[in-house]
Amino acid sequence: MNKKMIRRLFTLLVLAFIIAGCSQLANHQDETTKSLVTNDLSEFEFVNGEAKVLIKFHSLTGPAEEALVRALGGKVRFTYWIVPAIAATVPESAISALRSNPRISVVEPDVTIHILDYASELDNTWGVKRIGAGNVHSAGNEGDGVKVAVLDTGIDYTHPELSGVYAGGYDFVNNDDDPMDDEGHGTHVAGTIAAARNGYGVVGVAPKVKLYALKVLDAKGSGSFSNVIAALQWCVENGVQITNNSYGSSQDPGTIVKEAFDNAYNAGILHVASAGNSGNPAGRGDNVGYPARYASVIAVAATTKTDSRASYSSTGPDVELAAPGSAIKSTLLDGGYGEMSGTSMASPHVAGVAALVWYANPTWSNSQVRQRLIETAEDLGPSGRDPYYGYGLVRADLAVDSAPSPEPEPRTMHVHDITMSLAYQGSWVRARATVTIVSSDNQPVEGATVYGEWSGATTGVVSGTTDSNGKVTFTSARVRSPSSGTTFTFCVTNVVKDGWIYDSNANVESCDSISVP
Repeated sequence: MNKKMIRRLFTLLVLAFIIAGCSQLANHQDETTKSLVTNDLSEFEFVNGEAKVLIKFHSLTGPAEEALVRALGGKVRFTYWIVPAIAATVPESAISALRSNPRISVVEPDVTIHILDYASELDNTWGVKRIGAGNVHSAGNEGDGVKVAVLDTGIDYTHPELSGVYAGGYDFVNNDDDPMDDEGHGTHVAGTIAAARNGYGVVGVAPKVKLYALKVLDAKGSGSFSNVIAALQWCVENGVQITNNSYGSSQDPGTIVKEAFDNAYNAGILHVASAGNSGNPAGRGDNVGYPARYASVIAVAATTKTDSRASYSSTGPDVELAAPGSAIKSTLLDGGYGEMSGTSMASPHVAGVAALVWYANPTWSNSQVRQRLIETAEDLGPSGRDPYYGYGLVRADLAVDSAPSPEPEPRTMHVHDITMSLAYQGSWVRARATVTIVSSDNQPVEGATVYGEWSGATTGVVSGTTDSNGKVTFTSARVRSPSSGTTFTFCVTNVVKDGWIYDSNANVESCDSISVP
């Protein structure tokens, strides 16, 4: 064998080793990519191999996004615009595929919610009297025309105490326009808000509001946050001013639900919610549930006839107000009356007082109404705000009769930092931009909606809400095998939060870029 032939054989052997090595490397990269997109699914609850999920996209949703979900075997329940998301039931195999799709920012479980009542013997409608609502009624204020929506099990709108103020609604459980209560909880809550002032039975805090029934809980008192998001969207579309949310979950439902509440609040709606019935007699721990825990929601604790905290009432720094919640008599199904206890019964007292304040001050914003409730609350427990009663017991008489509250002085916020990074999945690359929003005194701003735009290697308009550290992270669409020097650019286009002004001139930076090495 001559030297030339030997060199050829040697070259072929080297090439064979290189090809084998590349194949092994490719397989390793495939496994790496697979590990990156195979997510821990323990947070999801599967029934017959399927789970209810919330899917957030980078841009507004429509037929194309619905088709994407259906192509993976999903069944679409709701398509939202209040957040760019879809609620769906999907097979287990679809979740990883959805999470790895470049058009999708996050896939989260559709957390179950429950009514929050707490059985007890009850007496009369002492709560309405205790907060001074009777004095407000006598002065001619019954909340006439203020739009209040009860997100609950529905309302028995044929009840003589409620039929005169019922203004409509929707059933998001059965997907029809008949939100008749088939459990009783929602009817009891509605009576505390709006039972007629007719000389018999019970009377509500604001007997002449426009009352809307949004059924998000079924006949067993259970539902899901996907129903709630759809109901919030309905409220924005129909000009609702106040929502009462006497339900909850101890499980954090994730970013999509929070963003829906924040966006509805920024649209002018005042949210009132039961703090939860996970408290203990000693009042220890932070056990306020969701959605009451959100900054855009008033969390209401429950009190007894002696103005003490009900032993079951949840505690924590998010408690904002307290109201009567034990031994509350109100309306029940089929024209009846009955007694319930719980923070579910406390929340509608506050929602009703908010309606009285808004009637007296029709040009006010939701933040002004909220501020009035806070500044006129009767301080209970330790001086000042505390984890048991918040700012104190809501007082209808003081809130309506006090001198008008000035519009809260708006605070300013700006972009403090945009941190860019690259994420690799095999040959695919995407960029991440973490935006930090701070106040004029450099404190993190939670609950601000940041709007931004990708350009360069990829394009897209996105939005997201800042966390408790003032941060929100955006992920670009992915690019396959980008060449060295390919640049991803992210720019903040606007920042919105109720009661705040975005001062773009104070931005440390408004845009940032990162290039593929």
